[in-house]
Amino acid sequence: MITGPPAIPPRARIPLWTLGAFGFVVAVVLGLRYAGSSHTAGLDALVLPVVDRVEGPLWYLATAIDFAGEPVGAVVVIALFGWLCLRHRRQRIAILMVAASAVTVALTTGLKPLVGRLIHGEFLSYPSGHTAFAVTVATVVGLLVVDVRGLGPVGGASVLVGLIAFAGLAMGWAEVALGAHYPTDTFGGFGVAVAVVPVVGWAVDRFTRPA
Repeated sequence: MITGPPAIPPRARIPLWTLGAFGFVVAVVLGLRYAGSSHTAGLDALVLPVVDRVEGPLWYLATAIDFAGEPVGAVVVIALFGWLCLRHRRQRIAILMVAASAVTVALTTGLKPLVGRLIHGEFLSYPSGHTAFAVTVATVVGLLVVDVRGLGPVGGASVLVGLIAFAGLAMGWAEVALGAHYPTDTFGGFGVAVAVVPVVGWAVDRFTRPA
């Protein structure tokens, strides 16, 4: 039997659903804006010349960050943070970690051919699955921190936003620096992730309640 606190701590529900609604709008708007395109414009044109194609130590750093979103790296990340959830007796948050990561990866994979945005002329790029995965994990870890430390609405929101921003910026930078994505692809990945977590969290709490 699954016991313990809910996947989404009550004090984190408002900021989490607010982020989710914002992320949904971001993902949809950017997806429609860049559907079927293969060029840089607007924000992409401003950011790419600064970030694109790093070399030397920064390339190794970007590659190391990127590895966390690859299949083997993702399994390691989920196992590590899943164990952390179980260690703190947060079974539902551990389930959320696995389920939300799976849904996010499936959704970003399925959206790529629907949006049809290409990078380097042949690779589907929108939204960034690596960024979405990183943000998903960061969001769930944020929920764990909020619950374990008993943070209030303001503190909880700060932790969530801080972890999400850090993970999104780090992985987003790595993907753009390695030439795998446009900057706006990473924003789309962020949007998908923060939209998925509250929905999956609600489902986990709904279907693991005692009969």
